Amino acid sequence: MPTPVEPTDPVSVPPVAGPASGPADPAARPSAPVPAARASVVGVESDPAGGTGRGAGVVDAPAGAVVDLLGMVAYGELLAFERMAADARLAPDLSRRAVLSEMAAVEIKNYRRLAGRLTELGVSPGDAMSPFVPALGSYHDSTEPRDWLEALTKAYVGDGIADDFFRETAAFLGAPDRQLVLDVLHDSQYDDFAGEEIRLAIEADPKVANRLSIWARRLVGEGLSQANRVAGERVALTTLIVTGFGDQAGVQTLFKRLTVAHTARMSAVGLNN
Repeated sequence: MPTPVEPTDPVSVPPVAGPASGPADPAARPSAPVPAARASVVGVESDPAGGTGRGAGVVDAPAGAVVDLLGMVAYGELLAFERMAADARLAPDLSRRAVLSEMAAVEIKNYRRLAGRLTELGVSPGDAMSPFVPALGSYHDSTEPRDWLEALTKAYVGDGIADDFFRETAAFLGAPDRQLVLDVLHDSQYDDFAGEEIRLAIEADPKVANRLSIWARRLVGEGLSQANRVAGERVALTTLIVTGFGDQAGVQTLFKRLTVAHTARMSAVGLNN
């Protein structure tokens, strides 16, 4: 099991790795082919203050990078459907169970939209998703919630960071892929429901905050471990990210923004970083 990050460093980000060395992983296949395709990626230029901003230039990137991103988001949506449908059984009453079940239904609709786009690109959705099965599967297997509040915290913290990352990365895609990724990210109703449930639980029993804070840090640590694994295996996707943000320094600036957003998200519901 990957080592969780320390409480004082909630989103300590590993560097974006190059291709993994050692024996080839069967899942670490080349990006699924897209016939006669190149994808436009919006570049990013460093500003004088050391941050990153959207550049005006457009660079050509292998279409495999777009397929990788859509495939990863699609598999995430499919897993979210399965997870929410299962976690709904942990709900303390039928009204909460119904809410989570409705959210699960939205996830499968989002998956179908992504699968449809991959098919338009000439790629089987299964082929596009399969490289991400080991990493995402490992994450979910090692972070199985034990109760309703852990399930909600996993959705609120884990999905929140993933959405922030995909939102940033989608900015480098050409239409219609950029808008598709933005459309399938979780809306505010999703966060509001999970966040309110966590806040109410902490108000009723302040000791819950410590348990859920430890759980949230474990989620982040496991997620970062698997993210670095994907970065090492999917060269086209890593190239998209590094090219989009300008260089490795730009990537680190991205993760600083993700850290700030994560810290605010935790504090908003009474969790400790």
